[in-house]
Amino acid sequence: MKKRLLSVAAVAFFGVMLNAQQIKFEEYDLPNGLHVILHQDNTAPVVTTGVMYHVGAKDEVKGRTGFAHFFEHLLFEGTPNIKRGDWFKIVSSNGGQNNANTTNDRTYYYETFPSNNEQLGLWMEAERMRHAVINQVGVDTQREVVKEEKRLRMDNQPYGNLFTTIQKNLFTNHPYNWPTIGSMEDLNSAKLEEFQAFYKKYYVPNNATLVVAGDIKPEQTKKWIEEYYGGIPKGTIYPKDFPKDAPITQEKEVTATDPNIQLPAYVFAYRTPANKEKDAYVLDMLSTYLSNGKSSVLYKKLVDQDKKALQVAAFNQGLEDYSIFAFFAIPMGQTTKQTLQSDIDAEIKKLQTTLISQEDYQKIQNQFENQFVNQNSSIQGIAASLATNHVLMGNTNLINKEIDIYRSITREDLQNAAKKYLNPNQRIIINYVPEKKIIQISWVKK
Repeated sequence: MKKRLLSVAAVAFFGVMLNAQQIKFEEYDLPNGLHVILHQDNTAPVVTTGVMYHVGAKDEVKGRTGFAHFFEHLLFEGTPNIKRGDWFKIVSSNGGQNNANTTNDRTYYYETFPSNNEQLGLWMEAERMRHAVINQVGVDTQREVVKEEKRLRMDNQPYGNLFTTIQKNLFTNHPYNWPTIGSMEDLNSAKLEEFQAFYKKYYVPNNATLVVAGDIKPEQTKKWIEEYYGGIPKGTIYPKDFPKDAPITQEKEVTATDPNIQLPAYVFAYRTPANKEKDAYVLDMLSTYLSNGKSSVLYKKLVDQDKKALQVAAFNQGLEDYSIFAFFAIPMGQTTKQTLQSDIDAEIKKLQTTLISQEDYQKIQNQFENQFVNQNSSIQGIAASLATNHVLMGNTNLINKEIDIYRSITREDLQNAAKKYLNPNQRIIINYVPEKKIIQISWVKK
């Protein structure tokens, strides 16, 4: 009989599923400004330690983009007490897993260990915060890693730069104008001192939230936190006073090319409210109604029934200062852009003039209930939600209450949001088309 070993993540998942209920947590601040969130769940012997820094791509400046994402890689290079190349070895050899991710608004690092190694996770994140090694070797190494990531995920990927094109055209003043991965030219020209200055400016305790979730003993955890983080000096917090973008009042159409595609894509993008505002939740529900699943309105009409589109979607990208609501369609056969645009506009018009059915309304409510449960069905998911809700939403307890916001949204709210935000004069139309290849023919005179 073969023995089966469950991964750390699997153990955490089953533990939380057995204990699905109100998520309890404790939060407090250290004197140096570090915000701490503790969540105790002893149903599975795992602990996630995460640190979310309130720094993302929007905190960069023109000419030096890509720094926040670059640091997602660079801060695994090591510290005076963790040799270069040893970070991942230490984690895996102690039964753990780790990762990091960056958005326009924040950067998040985490480790999940068996609970007998909780102290190790706390120490490693404190090392990263206290004195990460930022030297030329690390910068040169990670610069090549990021270049390869950009080639793989964006430059050589069909439609890989589509979202970048949306950002570039939807925002003209606000730093959401550039992609999280930034510009390779900017990273190439940046000096070592600039990377060191970026670290000192943003990776400080009073710009960070530490979350420890799982099989912990809170009093012991607090002692370790004080020991490892209490002595890290606070930094200077700079106001996030970003340039604003004037409302879009006139439809604009642009064309962009992609050498990796054979079929065009058409995008109809709108700049919408920040993700803290209730209307952002309403628009989230609208995007689900329009294109989440094969029974959704746009898929059923344009893909399934009329065979006019190969793909169609409506998505809502929530961000801290603004959000993005966009329609995306790839035509099938000889379908024209105008046909797709007319059909999408017809569905918007229906939303603006007619309440969706009670059956459809209940369906999307059920989808959000399911989503709410799933995102908090693991210790890692709970840790990330707690940190995100504090850093970006200003309310840690949204982990328990956010579903109530969705439940409070009415059919009339959906209709009003469509009327308020999804009008032709408020959008950017992007024709994302194949790059024409010039074929040169040489004639040889015989």
